[in-house]
Amino acid sequence: MSEDKKPQVDPAVEAELKGVPEDLIDLDKASDSLDDALTHLRNDLETARQEILYAKAETQNVRRRLEKDVADARAYAATGFARDILSVSDNLARALESIPAELREDDKLKSLVAGIEATARELDKVFGLHGISRIAAMGLPLDPNQHQAMLEVPSVDAEPGTVLQELQAGYMIKDRLLRPAMVAVAKKPD
Repeated sequence: MSEDKKPQVDPAVEAELKGVPEDLIDLDKASDSLDDALTHLRNDLETARQEILYAKAETQNVRRRLEKDVADARAYAATGFARDILSVSDNLARALESIPAELREDDKLKSLVAGIEATARELDKVFGLHGISRIAAMGLPLDPNQHQAMLEVPSVDAEPGTVLQELQAGYMIKDRLLRPAMVAVAKKPD
């Protein structure tokens, strides 16, 4: 190869190549090989960037799900206990309903009735503090998400599917059903 046809080479690279036989140095092939390697490295870098973005997105999704699970666990931790304590509330309500009006006025029983009523009010207050609320039922259309129809009663006064009687109160805990209201529903008379 003559001096005038020899490609220009960086002096630092030329110093590195001293002592390497000239037939082993083919700068055109080396340049193509470097371009291929550079293209390959750029593709690998782009692939790695995409994988990192997907991994970050997945991590963020997992974090959000865990935060929601923790929030739900805090909000609904008392669900099992609340379900169990509803029977206490039901029994207090039955006790109050079973006391005849004349016994409520009896001086000997007034304080007993007042104590049962105060206990029922306190239980309702605690329910409210923990997001437990009673489901409205009487006079409303049957809502299968909140009411459980136990029987149908023929009625000419009420629209079919309207709740006529609440057999057992239903409750929600925050926005979830704790126990459906067991109800009697109107139907068309035969």
